[in-house]
Amino acid sequence: MRNKIAEKAFTDINGVRQGMFIQSTGAERPVLLFVHGGMPEYFLTERHPTGLENDFTVVWWDQRGAGLSYQPGIPPEMMTAEQFMADTLSVTNYLRDRFGKEKIYLMAHSGGTFFGIQAAAQAPEMYHAYIGVAQMVHQLRSEVLAYQYLLESYRQAGDTRMVRRLVAAPVTMAGGTPPAYLALRDRAMHPVGVGTMHEMKSVVTGVIWPSLKSRQYTPGEKIRLWRGKFSTGASALWDEMLATDLTGRVTELALPVYFFHGIFDYTVSYRLARSYFDGLTAPRKGFYTFDRSAHSPVLEEPEKARRIMREDVLAAAGC
Repeated sequence: MRNKIAEKAFTDINGVRQGMFIQSTGAERPVLLFVHGGMPEYFLTERHPTGLENDFTVVWWDQRGAGLSYQPGIPPEMMTAEQFMADTLSVTNYLRDRFGKEKIYLMAHSGGTFFGIQAAAQAPEMYHAYIGVAQMVHQLRSEVLAYQYLLESYRQAGDTRMVRRLVAAPVTMAGGTPPAYLALRDRAMHPVGVGTMHEMKSVVTGVIWPSLKSRQYTPGEKIRLWRGKFSTGASALWDEMLATDLTGRVTELALPVYFFHGIFDYTVSYRLARSYFDGLTAPRKGFYTFDRSAHSPVLEEPEKARRIMREDVLAAAGC
């Protein structure tokens, strides 16, 4: 197809070489920057294609310290929300210049929403719209809700071993997320359908194995993908996320805002995102519940996500 793009690109962003995958069926299409969460997820599109490249030039950016952009020894003071916001805006400008666009679309997922929505609030003139997928609000409160749900679920299932392990690692507003809970978190969430995807029951078969089989990353890049993940844990910004309540930091945005959220998501609380959305002020808003999804609605229900993007998001901007 004319002007089709399928590319792995690298550029210097604020002193760090950062990589991205670019997909499109036509270079003239609107640009959509995808900001990932705890680790890059482009490799998951091989099993769970989104189809977004048919309507957008989709840029799957690997943030500093992750995937294609992983480098050992990045100073901790360069791994802050402020730095990630600055990187987001710099990547945005790179894409605006490269594709000759006055504005692009910003879609952030999970941990990426923490600084993605702040970047959109800081520079709304760069974006047609902000799309928060599994939008974070106050992650410590979300973890408390998740812990309570998991404990009750395993009690009802009669899984005494998991109940004992959860009871031994309580999550509270005062005590935070103990290391024993974080080590258990994914293994507890996925079997009950509230983790990465509602139908994904194992991180090993659902995430690790697909990453190792991916055709998009070289063997060396796959090693760096997991070195980046192991070096940051849940997120490089985890402590900052736990301590921050976005309801008091970002109360209005001067651009259209859309939230996509899976009803089964406890990795990031659906309930908190819905409440936050209701209180946000923006010129145009849309909240979309994905009834068959947990944490990754764009991958779990791609046809619905693409329809919303085409019929609501693009149409509203006149693109």
